[in-house]
Amino acid sequence: MKKVFYILLILFVLWKLYSNSDQVILGPGVMVTETPYQVITDTSIIKIYEDYTVTELAKFRIKAKILSKKDYSFSREADLSPTDLALGWGKMSDEVVLDKINISQSGRFYRWRVDSFPITRKEIETHSANMHLIPANDAVANDINRVRKGEIIEMSGSLVEVVSNTDNWYWKSSLTRNDTGAGACELILVESIHVVTH
Repeated sequence: MKKVFYILLILFVLWKLYSNSDQVILGPGVMVTETPYQVITDTSIIKIYEDYTVTELAKFRIKAKILSKKDYSFSREADLSPTDLALGWGKMSDEVVLDKINISQSGRFYRWRVDSFPITRKEIETHSANMHLIPANDAVANDINRVRKGEIIEMSGSLVEVVSNTDNWYWKSSLTRNDTGAGACELILVESIHVVTH
């Protein structure tokens, strides 16, 4: 009987370790006070792939908490941007608030739902965003793969527009944090990303 108990105990500990491996808990009150930094630039081509041309619209830097992370494949967008991060700053980076908000990602969108508002709707909408990440190189792609939900990260690069070199397809970043719905996501050519709190 003792042997069964110890086996069950070990299995429970392993399950707890595994179930929490994809999320970091920082505790209440740990939050990002900075707002995203953006400078509009003269549009210029910064990267040319075989099938796409990437044009810079603005320099961009953000420090934020990862509210959710979603990987995508088997789509045109995923060829360039295989990962989306839903990010939050200000009160939308405080776990006291986030514990009262249900957050999910699908179809390249970030969605939230509340039973009652812990902060105003406007603050939720203007202090969080879904961001499509285009890694500038393989090292950045590896860094993106390593970040986890709950971590606070710093990320810098460019807000961009992507245009197909073969047809009329294009994908353009939002240039404001105040919009919502289709077209409101940031499309970022990421030049660096790293964890600042974990």
